[in-house]
Amino acid sequence: MAGRPPIKLAITDEEYAELSRWVRRRKTPAADKLRAQIILACSAGESGRVIGQRLGVTAQTVSKWRRRFQHYRIAGLSDAPRAGRPRTIDDEKVAAVIDQTLHSTPANATHWSTTLMAEHVGLSAMAISRIWRAFGLKPHRLETFKLSTDPHFVDKVHDVVGLYMNPPDKAVVLCVDEKSQIQALNRSQPSLPLGFGHPETRTHDYKRHGTTTLFAALDVATGEVIGRMHRRHRAAEFLSFLRAIDADVPKALQVHLIIDNYGTHKTEKVRAWLAAHPRFHVHFTPTSASWLNRVERFFAQISQRWIKRGSHTSIKELENAIRHYIDTHNDDPKPFVWRKSADEIMASLARLSDKINHPANFC
Repeated sequence: MAGRPPIKLAITDEEYAELSRWVRRRKTPAADKLRAQIILACSAGESGRVIGQRLGVTAQTVSKWRRRFQHYRIAGLSDAPRAGRPRTIDDEKVAAVIDQTLHSTPANATHWSTTLMAEHVGLSAMAISRIWRAFGLKPHRLETFKLSTDPHFVDKVHDVVGLYMNPPDKAVVLCVDEKSQIQALNRSQPSLPLGFGHPETRTHDYKRHGTTTLFAALDVATGEVIGRMHRRHRAAEFLSFLRAIDADVPKALQVHLIIDNYGTHKTEKVRAWLAAHPRFHVHFTPTSASWLNRVERFFAQISQRWIKRGSHTSIKELENAIRHYIDTHNDDPKPFVWRKSADEIMASLARLSDKINHPANFC
């Protein structure tokens, strides 16, 4: 018995074109591509049994997607979103966790941990972790800051940032500072190299072989660094570094130095040398504002990439390693671009002051 013949599924030209694109497109999900093939075969008048055998599905599956298409058209071929597991923590509980995190501390600790908060409010530590992540709360983190009390803070910020963002013509702008007390450390035993499944390891103890100081001048425009090593950190060494800068920078250029307020930068001998070299112009950063000196960014980079994990058996070996890093850096220098204007910095500091003076408004 042949049974009744299949009835063609009526689809529009636009629907046919869209379903055909689903089938041809490589990035179409496999489930959507299969459903499109089923509907196109139904529109060609094939029976559900034949379609199922060809596509590897049951006739019931063919019938299901045919009915879905008849009721909802192409929109019916996508999976309906599922309800998911119902919430077990209501908004009041979430608000209580946030309020406790912001406005209280545990009796036996200086700050909340997920375990302490979970015990306090009767939730799991994982639930507390999810709530904190959702609202950007990090009680375990502590960052430091210090606001400058320099009476000329505003003027100095405008002066230094002006050099960064609008440097003078026929001049070089150098950020100058010293990285002192760099230790030549050698681990007590050889390190184990990086391998599959485990990081590089080294002993926690080490042998000290003395210290050195890196005097550095960062060219704001090019990112090149003038560096000199000295075993001591006095005005005499700073004067020696100024002479090195004078020798390295072409005589036709004016030299603008951005330096901090360290005592060795302001001695009588240093001032006398600067007065005798009028092409040098000194711009002091505000007190407690080392972040304004771009050479600090270079110091952070050399510490992280080169010094921190190095191992040296003598000061000379350490100094040679630092010179090698500076030479490599200068082979392909990249400037540290300053992006914030002086007005933007002052606005940020004003917001920080408001937080300090009115902390309740920022919780």
